Amino acid sequence: MIGISKLYCGAVEPSDVLRYKRRSANLPSGLLQFSRDKKPVVVWNCTRTCNLKCMHCYSESDGRAYGELSTDEAKAMIDDLASFGSPVLLFSGGEPCLRDDLVELMRYAKQAGMRVVLSTNGTLITPELAREFAEVGLSYVGVSLDGAPTTHDRFRGAEGAFERAMAGLANAQAEGIKVGLRMTLNKLNYREVDDVFDIMRARNINRTCFYHLVYTGRGSNLKDMDLTHEETRAVVRHIMDRTRAWFDEGGRPEILTVDNHADGPFIYLELMREDPARASEVMQLLQWNQGNSTGNGIACISWDGEVHADQFWRHFSFGNVKERPLSEIWTDTSRTTEASELMFRLKDKRPFVKGRCAQCQWLDICGGNFRVRAEAACGDLWASDPACYLTDAEIGIEA
Repeated sequence: MIGISKLYCGAVEPSDVLRYKRRSANLPSGLLQFSRDKKPVVVWNCTRTCNLKCMHCYSESDGRAYGELSTDEAKAMIDDLASFGSPVLLFSGGEPCLRDDLVELMRYAKQAGMRVVLSTNGTLITPELAREFAEVGLSYVGVSLDGAPTTHDRFRGAEGAFERAMAGLANAQAEGIKVGLRMTLNKLNYREVDDVFDIMRARNINRTCFYHLVYTGRGSNLKDMDLTHEETRAVVRHIMDRTRAWFDEGGRPEILTVDNHADGPFIYLELMREDPARASEVMQLLQWNQGNSTGNGIACISWDGEVHADQFWRHFSFGNVKERPLSEIWTDTSRTTEASELMFRLKDKRPFVKGRCAQCQWLDICGGNFRVRAEAACGDLWASDPACYLTDAEIGIEA
């Protein structure tokens, strides 16, 4: 994640991070990306079943029933994650609200000392369920939004999905739960970024994550709908400008971009022209962030217990938590198996990337960007990420 508010608008200073000694166990959720130990935030796709069928779903979810970890198996998994020091368990799907034991498992994770977050389409959050979430101590509810109402309903494959999502979000807000939005940018909706900001202002929503498209699951079908480099630069710059304008009006929104760490150097280069003193502070934060956290600071566990490098790596499993705890799987860099060899490489991708990535002066703060996108586009896991929109001059390659 690249925090537009944190970096460009100065919402976070290096001293804010040092106050907690950069330890995952101590850092507030909003500062975890700057941790020193990089204990993984775990995305658990607790179910694959979903009441919608979204055109960009990375897990290709639908209304069918799939084999899931049982309640007892899930609790054993949570015990291991808590003892391993994973600071956050993010319940995702499919649609997690379809899981009957969702609240029970959230409560169990919370009692084990983890922060608990929900990623949802929002349509099933009733006032009663929101009240249960609040009683558990749910830290955050992130609701997917694809743009203005008509666009959102088109992406979700269901008329009225926008209104139901906003109703669910309002139910969570009424119980005092922090809420936010998530938007995946592509040619079909990127011109509606202003609509999302307007929805935030109208509905008192203070956080949004703008995701760059990753070519996996049904999102693979949208590869030709990905933004050009010029469109990406323009929309990131526009997000920066809208965020700055909000700050200038006295607001403090939390705006982030996700899944393209070229955004970090881009913000830095823009600040070098606008505010060099702030740019030096941003460089320190970017160095602590270390860029893409796949296989390191973020992990994914599927509904059936398979362990992935992140939620987009559906095609490769490092093992299954029913057979071996994540704490062992995640630290196995013995290089004695294909899985442990890949885990070793993901802990530090820099020696293995090729092409422009290998030559880039920002490699240390980008971390090699999104390997799964490079593999999907080029057939080579270590090829350059095609979504990097920085010019050769900006990355330090001479003409």
